[in-house]
Amino acid sequence: MGIFEPYRAIGYITNSVPFSVQRLGTETFVTVSVGKAFQVYNCAKLNLVLVGPQLPKKIRALASYREYTFAAYGSDIAVFKRAHQVANWSSHNAKVNLLLLFGDHILSVDINGNMFMWAFKGIEDSQSPVGQVILDRKFSPSCIMHPDTYLNKVILGSLEGSLELWNISSKKKLFEFKGWNSSVCCCVSSPALDVVAIGCADGKVHVHNIRYDQELFSFTHSTRGSVTALSFSSDGQPLLASGGSSGVISIWNLEKRRLQSVIREAHDSSIVSLHFFANEPVLMSSSADNSIKMWIFDTTDGDPRLLRFRSGHSAPPLCIRFYANGRHILSAGQDRAFRLFSVIQDQQSRELSQRHVSKRAKKLKLKEEEIKLKPVIAFDCAEIRERDWCNVVTCHVDTPQAYVWKLQNFVLGEHILKPCPENPTPVKACAISACGNFAFLGTEGGWIERFNLQSGASRGSYLDKMEGGSFAHVGEVVGLACDSTNTHVISAGVHGDIKVWNFKERDLKSRWEIGSSVVKIVYHRVNGLLAVVTDDLVIRLFDVVTLRLVRKFEGHTDRITDLSFSEDGKWLLSSSMDGSLRIWDVILARQIDALHVDASITAFSISPNMDILATTHVDQNGVYLWVNQLMFTGSSNVDTLASGMESEDRDENPSNLPESKDLSCLSISTQQIPDLITLSLLPRSQWQSLINLDIIKVRNKPIEPPKKPEKAPFFLPSLPSLSGEILFKPSESANKEGEEKRVDSEQQKKSDITSSQFLQLLESSSETKNFSAFTDYIKGLSPSTLDLELRMLQIIDDDDHQEPANRPELISIELLLDYFIHEITYRNNFEFVQALIRLFLKIHGETVRCQLTLQEKAKKLLDVQTSVWQGLDKLFQSSRCMITFLSNSQF
Repeated sequence: MGIFEPYRAIGYITNSVPFSVQRLGTETFVTVSVGKAFQVYNCAKLNLVLVGPQLPKKIRALASYREYTFAAYGSDIAVFKRAHQVANWSSHNAKVNLLLLFGDHILSVDINGNMFMWAFKGIEDSQSPVGQVILDRKFSPSCIMHPDTYLNKVILGSLEGSLELWNISSKKKLFEFKGWNSSVCCCVSSPALDVVAIGCADGKVHVHNIRYDQELFSFTHSTRGSVTALSFSSDGQPLLASGGSSGVISIWNLEKRRLQSVIREAHDSSIVSLHFFANEPVLMSSSADNSIKMWIFDTTDGDPRLLRFRSGHSAPPLCIRFYANGRHILSAGQDRAFRLFSVIQDQQSRELSQRHVSKRAKKLKLKEEEIKLKPVIAFDCAEIRERDWCNVVTCHVDTPQAYVWKLQNFVLGEHILKPCPENPTPVKACAISACGNFAFLGTEGGWIERFNLQSGASRGSYLDKMEGGSFAHVGEVVGLACDSTNTHVISAGVHGDIKVWNFKERDLKSRWEIGSSVVKIVYHRVNGLLAVVTDDLVIRLFDVVTLRLVRKFEGHTDRITDLSFSEDGKWLLSSSMDGSLRIWDVILARQIDALHVDASITAFSISPNMDILATTHVDQNGVYLWVNQLMFTGSSNVDTLASGMESEDRDENPSNLPESKDLSCLSISTQQIPDLITLSLLPRSQWQSLINLDIIKVRNKPIEPPKKPEKAPFFLPSLPSLSGEILFKPSESANKEGEEKRVDSEQQKKSDITSSQFLQLLESSSETKNFSAFTDYIKGLSPSTLDLELRMLQIIDDDDHQEPANRPELISIELLLDYFIHEITYRNNFEFVQALIRLFLKIHGETVRCQLTLQEKAKKLLDVQTSVWQGLDKLFQSSRCMITFLSNSQF
């Protein structure tokens, strides 16, 4: 197990698999596919109510019946009862493309023309179909439907253009429809008897009477592409909705036999499914653009309007960043959308407004995509000024200006930042100061300019006099950063020159050459380290104050896509097109973990609390979350990491929901940094309670003693007494057991000390001089149990002249002192051992004072303790001197 393990994916709504709608009681639910898993939404508010488990392969077809969900993946069909898989049907030898709920059965059709019938009864026990139909080899099934009132009959459409009517019960083909010389893409039954609608690849919709094999009428889409989805209205309005591969939804009036309305910008990609709700003027649509929308027909002209929707990125995200203390993620994608995803509640996710894009698109008769801003290539944010003014600045592809956003209102800001208006070039880098008042922009022409975010006014540019005073860098500015006190501004040029500027005076303070082209920089404001990625695939860490190279990391074999420091500055994370994400320990100057993914990581961000890592991948529209195992598991992995171990690459498969593989990622090493201590990493309450148990017992003492029961249960025999109290009559077996216990009581007291697991581990660890097992055992005990174990060794009588051999407690106490000396010498579990020593001396201090052998051990423990504390004190003093020297130095 590595540091980060797959958790879940956000931003996935649906994909190119048709959804399945079902009604349970008074509520309606829709089941959609998100790759290898399915999700269930409540149609009342489109709230996510259920997420299914991950399957080995991508889902190809879905069907639902009450609490059961049927998902076809590969050549298998998985059966789920709610979120738990109860069966797996694997009779197909080819990929299953179609599923149909048919009465009390499920029909499945694969690409080779094999159709199986599965029964609902005994789903959990049945693994074989109840019937099979083999279609003609020249018939490639593309869709399946059941005509209403047609008992045991289904219609299959084909890619060749023909349709066939089959009787499932007799397994016979009843009739073949010749079709219209175009591939059949979809077919649906109408409320009228014997009438179906058929959508073809040539863009035509045919309304056909299957009883007489006669076409009633047909419609033709005005846009190019095939008809991919159909649905009839059932609320009394004679409407037929058809969706095409261009993302347009057409509404046809069946009585007037003409087009009633068109939703031109319904979706950005092909329509996958359409469904009119029963007896409601509401139409649901889904598309391959990762969205579900509901349209209501309540206007006077009969045109539908958008009622509610859920959507994510329709193209892979390019940049992501945690926001609001890790509760949200800002994401910018190739679909020109700037989104805010909620990590906690999925329904809080939304797209930031770009000033009435839909209205402007309708007015100008253009697509919404043409009105939106170009894709974001870089952005920065400052949470400190969220309530005051715009706190996000974005750079866009081939755009000579930058835009600001106000996240409090989720809208695009009013100011547009235009650096160098005399010679405009695309903005390539941006940064916001720690105070949130200023934004810095770097352009492709080497220009750096500062803007005030409140007013949007320019506050001067940064010019290098050595370069002629007309620009900051020769060539593109690839990175900008500002320190935490508004003292320095750091910039990087594409040709490998790093420059440090005075914030206020805007003059050049220092510069240095890396010797290689710079791709990306990341600055950590707390420790003052600058991470630089160059085209030679080497990550270099510079101390900006001393202008020195302090670390150098190598290991990636392809272009590095993103780079980030952890919040505390101890880790540096980097991703590459070689499919790996590597974690580097800045202090130890080595790689501590790496994971490998099938789809390369394009961008990532780690939460401020370091508990969650968010990643985006090539050709993936979602954001994947990875949980930090060191935050939620035991101390063994953390000790391994703190000891400075090496790591191996781990393979992960980030499909639509991340998969984890049981691969070893960390090789344990016993190395330890000299003169430093290792903490136990136990919760502070656990070791602090050891020294405060008396206070805790007093606080938890009951207010009044327990009361005696007024009446005994009728089934317990009792004896009369003069005092009136109820005395219970013990049984004969109880009397015998009591006598046996009294006989063995003295022997049990003698053997209690030697039979304790506490002492057994202590003695065995002392013999081998390896106390790791004993330490793990006592760290797992509660404070009260550990206190009891120590008090079991307490000597109560006053016979101080008795031989130590006759007192096993003295031997155990001496072994405990040896254990303390060993742990303090090696500086292991430091804070836990200190608390344990204090409790030990509180209980056995008088015994140690009276025994000469124990006094010698105690003196040795004191000497070791003193030397360790003196060494730590010297180390802390040298660290403080170094920090003071660096802060007072002038460069």
